Order: sequence, then C-alpha cells, then structure tokens
Amino acid sequence: MTSSIVDQLAETFWDRFLELSPLTATVNGDHRWDHRLPDPGPDGRAAVRDLAIWVRAQAGAIPDDGLSVEDRITRDMLSVVGEVFLVDAEQRIDSLQVVDQMAGPQTLMPQLTQLQPADTPERFEAFASRLRAYPAYMAANRELLREALASGLTAPRIVAERTIAQLERMLAIPIEEAVVPAMAEVANDADRETLREIVRDHVYPADAAFLDALRGEYLAATRTEPGIWSAPNGEAIYRAQILHWTTLDLEPAELHQIGLDEMASIEMERRQIARAAGFGDDTVAYRQSLTVDPRNIPASRQALVDRAMEDIERADAAATRVFSKAPNAACRVMPVEEYKERDAPFAYYYPPNPDGSRPGTYWVNTFDLETRLFSRLAATTYHEATPGHHFQISLESENTNLNRFRRFGSRIVGGAYVEGWGLYAERLADELGLYRDEAERFGMLDGQAWRAGRLVVDTGMHALRWTRQQSVDYLLNDVGLSMTDSTIETDRYICWPAQALTYKVGQREIERLRRALTARDGAAFSLRQFHDEVLAHGSLPLATLARELPNWVTAPA
Repeated sequence: MTSSIVDQLAETFWDRFLELSPLTATVNGDHRWDHRLPDPGPDGRAAVRDLAIWVRAQAGAIPDDGLSVEDRITRDMLSVVGEVFLVDAEQRIDSLQVVDQMAGPQTLMPQLTQLQPADTPERFEAFASRLRAYPAYMAANRELLREALASGLTAPRIVAERTIAQLERMLAIPIEEAVVPAMAEVANDADRETLREIVRDHVYPADAAFLDALRGEYLAATRTEPGIWSAPNGEAIYRAQILHWTTLDLEPAELHQIGLDEMASIEMERRQIARAAGFGDDTVAYRQSLTVDPRNIPASRQALVDRAMEDIERADAAATRVFSKAPNAACRVMPVEEYKERDAPFAYYYPPNPDGSRPGTYWVNTFDLETRLFSRLAATTYHEATPGHHFQISLESENTNLNRFRRFGSRIVGGAYVEGWGLYAERLADELGLYRDEAERFGMLDGQAWRAGRLVVDTGMHALRWTRQQSVDYLLNDVGLSMTDSTIETDRYICWPAQALTYKVGQREIERLRRALTARDGAAFSLRQFHDEVLAHGSLPLATLARELPNWVTAPA
C-alpha cells in the first residue's frame, strides 16, 4: 500500500525524533540507538528546535484537499508537536526538568536497566556504552544547573531537597548491591561484574558530582515558593504548560472552580456509602475505619502485588462485555524500586515492547505499606492496567493501521486523552461490577476526588499562590489521601506544573461525548462501539477527539 504524503512526513519525523531521544526508541522497541544517551546540551537542544521548526513548517504546507480523516489528524498533530517543542524550548523548560525527583536524570539508568536487556554480546556492549556515556550526560545536566542559576529559572526548594535526598540514598548503596548491576538482564555473572565496575568507575562519580552541584550554590538559589508563578515568566509558563498537557486553552481560575464543583458532587456520593455503613455523613470516620480494618491492609509487599494481579485478571474477563477487542500484550505487576519509592506516586505504568518481548508493567508503590489499602488499590489498578492505560496504550501500539508516530508518539500531545481514559476506566469498572464491595467503591470515589482535587491544588499552587502546606492539607482533609500520599502528591504537582490537570479534564471530555452520543442515538447507542472508536485512533488532542468521534460512532439510520 502506498504511503500518503502525511504518513511519509510522520515516519520521517518519528525517525528524527527517536535519534534525538534514544531512550524513547529503546522503550518502544527500536534498538538502533541503544548505545547512546540523549544530549541535554546546546547541540542537542538546537537539534530538537530545528526538528520542531521543520515539522511545523512541513505540516503547515500540506493542504486539506484530498486528505483522509486520519491524514488530517496526523498532519494537525505534527503541527501541534512542533509548536509544543518550540514553546518548551523558548521557555527553557529543560532548566526545570533537570531537577526532578520523579523523572530527573538521576533516575535514568535504574529505569533503563529494567527496559533494556543486556543478555547477548551485542546488547551487553550497547548497554555498557550507555553506562560509559553517563558522565558526559550528567556533565551536560550540571551545565543546565548553571544556566538555571544565571536565568533564575530554578526548581522549587522542596523539589531540589527531594532530588538531593534521592541521590544520597542511591550513592549510599554499596557497589556490591548497586541497583543497575543487580537488576540488569545479563547472560552471566562475569557480565554483571563488568557492569558493576563500570557503575563504580563512571556512574557513581557522575551522580556524586551532580549531587555536589545541587548541594552547593544551586540549592541556595532555589525558589522558596512552590508555584511556577514565582519563577521568571512563571505565569506565561503555566499557561503554556496547561495548553501543552491538556491541548486546550483553559483559564486556571475556571479549572480551579471545576475542581471544587466536582469535589462537592463526589462528596455526596461518598456520604451515601458512609450512611449505609452507619457513619452518617461522616466520610472521614468511615475512611478511618477502612485504615484499621485488617482485611483491608496488605500483609506484605507481595500481597499487594498479588491483589493487583488478581484484579487485572478479573478486569480482563469483564472487558469483553464492552469492548470488541483486547490487547495482545500481557500486563505484569512490579513493586516500585526501594531507592525511589519515597518519592514515587501510588502507582504508574510503562507500555510493552511492540514485539512482545516485554509486557506492559504496572508499578505499585509498597512504601509505607500499612497505608496502601486494598480498597484504594482496586480503582488504581483499573486505571493503570485494564481497562485503563495498559488496555488503551497496548491497543494503540498494536494498531498497524496507524503510522509509527501515531502508535508510539502521539502521547506527546495526547496526555489528557490518555489520563482522561484512565480515570474514565475507574468509573467504567464500577459499571462492570468489578469493585468487590462498598469499601472498594468508596476507594474509587476517593480516587475520583483525588483527581478533582488535582485541579484545585495544581491551579492553587501554580496560579493562585497557595502554599505547599495548603495543598497538603487540602489533599489530606478534603480529598482523603493519607499524609504520606498528600505530601508525595503535592511535591509531584510542584515538580510538573499542569500535568495533574490532564486526568479530570480528559475524563470530563470523554464522558461529555458519551452523553452527547447517547442523547443523539437513543436506544441505538452502542457502548461497545463507542469504546471501540475512542480507542481505535490512538491518543488524540481533546479538540480532535471531540471533532471526529461523532462521525466515527455510527448514528442510527
């Protein structure tokens, strides 16, 4: 089949992007650059900027005439990607991202170890080459720290403190127990020992130098206020990040109010469960009762992992009722690594390799185990695995009707769609009867409140000048998170301005479209067809989904 001019552009862009982002290539099963690390220095940044200018111009030069629907979508998405990359470059978002307890450069090699096999001579040498390149990579990141000092675009202090503490924990691990050589997928003990020597001689010194740079002048220059408003050009940065993450031009104050309204509605649902359990309207007391119920507390880390796996299997069986197609890729459950569990969220997901050599991975955080309640785990599992992220992202990557950019790269501008689908999946699980009892349903509602609360606290801190403590208190007292999660989540939102908005914004749009099509089609509305079409075209900007979905879901004759 002849490729269209748009598909050709998408393929060329994706190859150029992967060459500049070799870690993305590895994660997506493209091993051409497995020996390289990205270049965060001036040359690497200039190459990304040149690519953004080029793809925006190329996409803008393709007229509508003769384009299929999918080609038009791809062209528009490429244009948006170019614009997003340029704005991020102009605003020097990299100056903020270099200090990040969630996904900063210090987390790269431990994560990559679990995604890049080193079990053949060729694979081993590629992985070893990356380890040897790590000092130059971290030197470039130290230069970013100096540039941030010069511009004033430094991280908030709590983010720097968390990153420093994380590095200290990593470097305190004896080399005999170091994360990378211990977890690497190698062919023999001799290869593991070689990796241990490389980590000792290259990785540990590079991390130590980065730690020293953070502890020095940089920490003293960090911002004491958590919100991005306190940074140079902070208000414009936040508006740009809202557009980046949600693909919609939304007012922070409006989003804040939506969050408050959603919270009020969810609280009414929570009170119904509390009343039925004999607690009246006291949802706090009901939630507290769940925290001391021994049946609700995992006895071990493995018990939490096993329960998540059991829920995935139950969801896989139920999904056939409302989906015509399920992904081929399996989903495994793993505990978050101990070196970063203190800074990590409750759970997150990594997609599978396209060739099936690595399944999707759902990470559950077993830190502070007594707070990781089964009643909360269920909704999180349906969000991250089936019918949520694993279901949607695997179907996307397996869809050979789409070009590679649409299969693997569209999440660059489809974040609100992806996270919105995950949150929609939590409610869908309720429709499918997957929650075992009212305690798990209450946990689902707490999860919904958590994402509504994100609208409140993200806009609160980054636009309305809330303090960090205001966010922690709101998540603890109004949303219902534990103190551990209220603190971790607050610091996550501080670190990633506007990312937390994607969940509720995306869910609300998917639910709005479902209501609109139900009203249009009446009894002829097919929930199975709705789901199939929502998932059949990959991750989309929300405006694109709203424009095209009514045409894909067949209207009654």
